[in-house]
Amino acid sequence: MFSRSKDKETEKPTAAQASAPAPIAPVKRTGVRTAPSIISTDLVVHGNLVATGDIQVDGTVEGDIRSQSLTIGEKASITGEIVADDIVIRGRVIGTIRGRRVQLSSTCHVEGDILHEALAVETGAFFEGNCRHSDDPIGQASAPKPMLRPSAGPIPTAPRPAPTPRPAEATSSPVVVGDGGVVVKRPAAQ
Repeated sequence: MFSRSKDKETEKPTAAQASAPAPIAPVKRTGVRTAPSIISTDLVVHGNLVATGDIQVDGTVEGDIRSQSLTIGEKASITGEIVADDIVIRGRVIGTIRGRRVQLSSTCHVEGDILHEALAVETGAFFEGNCRHSDDPIGQASAPKPMLRPSAGPIPTAPRPAPTPRPAEATSSPVVVGDGGVVVKRPAAQ
């Protein structure tokens, strides 16, 4: 049942194959519903997570997460980009979030931008960043991360021009509040 056939030889990967990092591939759904992969409260992950199914994070992840569905528990902490079809956030997230359906629960603390098709925000949720509606938030590439400048003294600054007001229609985003039936148009933060 668990044995290998004797005529098969095992191949050992070469040093080049073993050391090359695997690229992050897009998530494809197989159609078979499986149990979620769980990161428990005592687990700390330094690196990226990629799954074709569901992930439940109750611990700490320092890296990007890409999956079909993602649930972030109340005690969870994530630092990195999140990409998934369905995202439920109950814990702490610092980074960009891209998802078709994003739900910010009353216990969440989110610092970063959200790109979404539908966004639900419960009363009491903490969100600092920008949210923007997109017809294809998962396929859209995220903004490049800023490069850190080596310490070579103070950074010269030039005066910034005053921001120009934007039309209200262009800055609003549909937000589903609490009970799921109320749709509120709110202007984006400036």
